[in-house]
Amino acid sequence: GAAATIKFIRTCLAKLWNEDIAQSLRILYGGSVTSNNIVEFASQPEIDGALVGGSSLKAEEFLSIVNQTATIKWQPV
Repeated sequence: GAAATIKFIRTCLAKLWNEDIAQSLRILYGGSVTSNNIVEFASQPEIDGALVGGSSLKAEEFLSIVNQTATIKWQPV
């Protein structure tokens, strides 16, 4: 799935440069993202965020995606 693909990309980046660079890059999921499936993607540690397409044109849908992602990914410092 998406997380395995992103993990593979990070492995390739680590081989090209190094592990620190591979881990510091933010890699987004670019498939079809909705408020109904964002939790599935955002919960994956390899996935740093999502590229939101058509759902970004619907304010309530987009706000739900943003809020759900922030709840999962945002960690206070």
